[in-house]
Parts: sequence; structure tokens; C-alpha cells
Amino acid sequence: MRPLLAGLAALCLATPLRAQHLRDRITQLFTFGDCGAPLCLELDDEHGNHFIPAVTAGNQTVIAFLTNAIGRSVANTPLSATSSGATFSLVGGLPVRSSTSAGPIFGERAQTLGRGRFFLGANVSAVSFTTLNGAPLDNLVINFAHQDVGNPGVGDPSFENDVIRLRMTLDMSTTVLSLFATWGILDFVDVGIAVPFVRTRIDGTSEAQIEPFGSSAIHRFGGDPVNPILRASTSASGTASGIGDVVGRMKINLGQSRRWGGALLAEVRFGTGDEDDLLGSGATNMRALAVGSAQFGSFAPHLNAGYVARSGDLQTDAVAATVGFDNLMTPWATLAVDLISEWQIGDNPIDLPGDIVFSAPFERRLPSILVPERRDDILHAALGLKFAVRGGTVLVLNGIAPLRKTGLQPDYIWTLGLEASF
Repeated sequence: MRPLLAGLAALCLATPLRAQHLRDRITQLFTFGDCGAPLCLELDDEHGNHFIPAVTAGNQTVIAFLTNAIGRSVANTPLSATSSGATFSLVGGLPVRSSTSAGPIFGERAQTLGRGRFFLGANVSAVSFTTLNGAPLDNLVINFAHQDVGNPGVGDPSFENDVIRLRMTLDMSTTVLSLFATWGILDFVDVGIAVPFVRTRIDGTSEAQIEPFGSSAIHRFGGDPVNPILRASTSASGTASGIGDVVGRMKINLGQSRRWGGALLAEVRFGTGDEDDLLGSGATNMRALAVGSAQFGSFAPHLNAGYVARSGDLQTDAVAATVGFDNLMTPWATLAVDLISEWQIGDNPIDLPGDIVFSAPFERRLPSILVPERRDDILHAALGLKFAVRGGTVLVLNGIAPLRKTGLQPDYIWTLGLEASF
């Protein structure tokens, strides 16, 4: 418990950003020099502002895509199952244990805790993001086109063929400490709450290179036409800490035998996390699941399927499904395995910038951003162990590996936690 309490103290006592939000820090990676505008060139003539219209559209799209992906990833950090651990039902007025193992870690089973029983726990999950739709975060390439100031179509006059190529390296990570509790208000109804404390960190550098189409350097970051400065770099970093999206949950057991069981689970994630500091989604999300589970000796499979409704303008609804099992290997050790998925409904809410099309002196195309367009379909494999320790407490160790490179993804997510039911 001490490592978890230390983690909570670090998250709560960390000084958050005051003057600037993390969203603004990402904008800094597009800003060079002292003129204050993204990709503004420090020139005394009209050429200094010719890339601002392109960066205004492309920059805002990329920033929205990045920050929405971060917020969703933070808000969707897997929570512990509502009634993991031992479950009980009343038989002849006495509580009788209705589960064999210590239960699943993330998947849901049909059994409820039992009237008057409690399930408490805390876990820490650490995420270091590495890819954006499969593109590596340490080598993001974005091309910015010149404003169309002459004849219709980019390329006439010839200096409209100049391009600014921006190469960005982003190091992003989050640490989520979740405190959760579930209360069996009836023998077949559990209600619970989960409160996440989130720490988000970004550290980025970007280098912009002006690529003149001809021999003259009309556009430059400094210098003069004879000795132009065509390359510039900038960096930004920051951290933010605070409460994330608080979750309220209710599970109703519809029927339970010694072998089979069914339940309904309703969950609401409130938009309590600061969206500008990338601590939450900024919107209220709801999830409804049908839960089925079985018990075959020490082996207990489960299946969850349902719908996720998201209220954010830049978020989509999804169909959710989780299948897995927990298995009591020894009296003190349980293996838990899950396949966790979400399948996007509808089109992507944010379209990444398309190709830059040059019409003169000959027609050609250049990709605006070297990140593939993909649907935000999530598929994760989770493997964990639960160990019974002194005093009835359960130690939880778990690892999650993303199987689809969609949105902002890490190579893996690890979770360490403690649980107790009484």
C-alpha cells in the first residue's frame, strides 16, 4: 500500500501549469522566432506571413487530433472490475462464497459482492506513448504549403512552390492512480465509484526546414538572400496533475446458478478531468454492458458486450466487447486474461490534412502529414496475476499490449494494484 500512497501524494502535490496549459505547449512546437505566430517568418516584407494560413488550418487539425487522442487515452485507462475478489450470496440467511478465484482484473463477471459487503482498491497504471496511428512519435513529419496569393492554384508564381517541412519528436506519458470502491447494497446490486488522479507529461522538439523550389531564398527564418537561414528549431515541455474523469458504476445480477450467471452493468465517466491540461476527455461518456460468466471448477470465463456513448464533439460512439477468463492456479494465485476491444461507430470526427496539390510549373502532390488515416478501433490483450497476501489483501500485477496501432498508443501498459473485499 505504501507505493500507492506515495504515488498519490506525488500526483496531488505536483505543481500544475498555471500560465499555460499542456495544449498550448503543443502549439509552441509550431512556433519559431519572436513574431508570436506559428510558422511566421521574420521578414520585413509580405512574404513573412505567407505560411500562416496553411499552418492555421493544418496546425489546428494536428493539435486537435493529438490532444483528443491523449484525452481519450487517459479517460479510457482500464479500471478494475466492479466486484473483483471474493463474492458471496445469501443461502439460508448466511453468506456463502459464490466465486472460486480472486476474480478478473478488467473484465466483468456476473456475480455481485453480496448485501453489505465492500470491495476497495487502488492501482497505478503507467503509459508512455510511442505511436500515432502507427507513425512513430519520435519522427512525425508535417509539410506546410505556401498561401495561394497569385493565380488560382498553388504554384503560380513560382515561389508558391516553397515548402516548410517540420520534423517533430514527441515524448508523452501519463501516470494514473485510481482509487475505487464498490458496495453491495443488495444481494444482487452493486454500486461503485472510481476516482483517478492523473499526471500527464509532454516533452517535444521540432525542427523546421524551408525547402525553396528555385535558387532564390525568398522565404527564410533569418539572414539575407545571399546567406539565408533556412532551418529553425524549438522545444516545449510541461507537466500537469489533477483529478481525472470520475466514474460511477452500477451492476445488477439478473440470475446466478452454481455454474452460470448474467448481469447488466451501467457506467458513467464524468468530464471532471481538465481537457486543456490533457487530464481527461472533457466530456461525459456512458457505457452499458451485458455481462455473462460461468464457473467450471477453478476456471471462470466471462463475456462482456455493449455500447459506449460519448458526448464530446470530437469523439465517436463505439461497440465494446471483452472476453476472457480467470483461473485459480494455487490457493494464493489467480491468472487473469482478457481481450479488450472497442469498435468505432461512424466516421472519424477529425480528418487529417490531405495532400498538398501543386498546379505549376507541373502538377504534383506532397503529403501534408506522414500519419496514416485510420479508424479508432481498439484491441488490447491483457495478462495479469493476483496474489493473496497477508490480511486478505490481494496484490495485482497486469500488463496490457495494444494489438492495433490506432490513435495514440504505447507499446504496453503496466498496472500495479492492491484490492481487498470484506
